[in-house]
Amino acid sequence: MRVISGEYKGRKLKSTAGDNTRPTADKVKESIFNMIGPYFDDGECLDLFAGSGGLGIEAVSRGMSHAILSEKNRHAVQTIKENVTMTKEPERFTILMGDSRKNMLKLANKEPKIIFKLVFIDPPYQAEKTAADIQLLIENGLIDDETVLVCEMDSKKSLPEEIAYYYKRKRVEYGAIAVEIFEAK
Repeated sequence: MRVISGEYKGRKLKSTAGDNTRPTADKVKESIFNMIGPYFDDGECLDLFAGSGGLGIEAVSRGMSHAILSEKNRHAVQTIKENVTMTKEPERFTILMGDSRKNMLKLANKEPKIIFKLVFIDPPYQAEKTAADIQLLIENGLIDDETVLVCEMDSKKSLPEEIAYYYKRKRVEYGAIAVEIFEAK
């Protein structure tokens, strides 16, 4: 795994050991950023179920000003810390350890309020609750009509065409995984 493009281009990223997390393959990551960007002009990024932190780090490398990386697995959090250190700009990242929903509620109560412009939702496939996570982000005012949502899932599953005021702009399958992009109507 590596950073594909931008400020940190070519830097190697560590992946987590075991099968508790599934790092997004470089080919898939590159395709995701070609669909949503590929480059950004500031803004906050949220990487739920961050795993190794690769998607959030890639987003900052491509121009997001800051990324919050939320991860429950303590071994994965250690990997995220090592990958953030590799950027030599740790101030551009916040690592939240713990349950993603509890972390969303913490963020909702933080002042000043953060509105994310880019959100990655890549839960463990067997515990997929992506639509409910999007609804929680909306209810807590963490996203708005300029936010892009990138959802990764098992290719046998699919999210509804609309979730609240977000619609599915695109779905692409890569073997066993699928990526769906949502934007506001």
